[in-house]
Amino acid sequence: RALPAQRPSPRPPAPALRELSVTAVQTLIRDPYAIYARQVLGLSPLDPLRPEPDAAERGNVLHAIIQRFLTPPPSPQDSPQALQERLLAAADEVLAAQVPWPTSRLFWRARIGGIAAQLCRDEHARLQQGAPLAVETQRRLAVAGLDFSLTAKPDRIDRLHDGTAVIYDYKSGTPATRPQILQFDKQLPLTAAMAERGAFGERMRVADLRYIRLGGEGETRSHGWNAEMQATWDQFVELISAYLRGEYGFTARRAMERMTHGSDYDHLSRHGEWSEADPPQPQEVGHG
Repeated sequence: RALPAQRPSPRPPAPALRELSVTAVQTLIRDPYAIYARQVLGLSPLDPLRPEPDAAERGNVLHAIIQRFLTPPPSPQDSPQALQERLLAAADEVLAAQVPWPTSRLFWRARIGGIAAQLCRDEHARLQQGAPLAVETQRRLAVAGLDFSLTAKPDRIDRLHDGTAVIYDYKSGTPATRPQILQFDKQLPLTAAMAERGAFGERMRVADLRYIRLGGEGETRSHGWNAEMQATWDQFVELISAYLRGEYGFTARRAMERMTHGSDYDHLSRHGEWSEADPPQPQEVGHG
């Protein structure tokens, strides 16, 4: 009879990583094994044989609508009504081009239509304060003292009239709370830290971090940019340095938000033969 697998925590030769995206940092914290499988072993989940209009696809489409809406950036002279017409035209173009499911097209068009007025009232107010500096712009930043780069592709960065920057993230689902941002969801504060260090041009002083919700009431939520948020950078450098030195194993499902949440690599780690109650078993791998 075969023994059940132990909870894996592989430790590949250092340094195991050369770069990581700000969106993947949450995974490094919650499920390091997924980073090991994808970044170190180069294993990616297969695309489904029959794509479905799921939440991930809806999020991609909604982000594409916003990118079309903001490219080129609208004018501060545009009225909220003109902005709304522009947004809905962008929605129609993207949905026609990218969504082959008629029912989903209608449903997602109704979703963006239901919040368009609120989004565009807020957009009009934003345009009076500044202008989009970067929209879906990929950048990288070498981390000082490490042979490692952090990458980011922020949904949007605005430069305000006083020269400061606001970092935005459009969320098709429920935006992260402040405690979640401080503990796990590091995307916005790390992007802000990169902006302050010149990753998006000259160094910028950040004024705020904000979520714009592409659901609910289409509301904008501010999380500020204070010392507590700013500490995220040093915390990340400390964390990634430990992984680069090989001090930490890439533990499977280290701190999943919910035990019911799945990972693309649960089958590879043989989850089910072990549980989160089992201690991880560090194992040196790839050392020849």
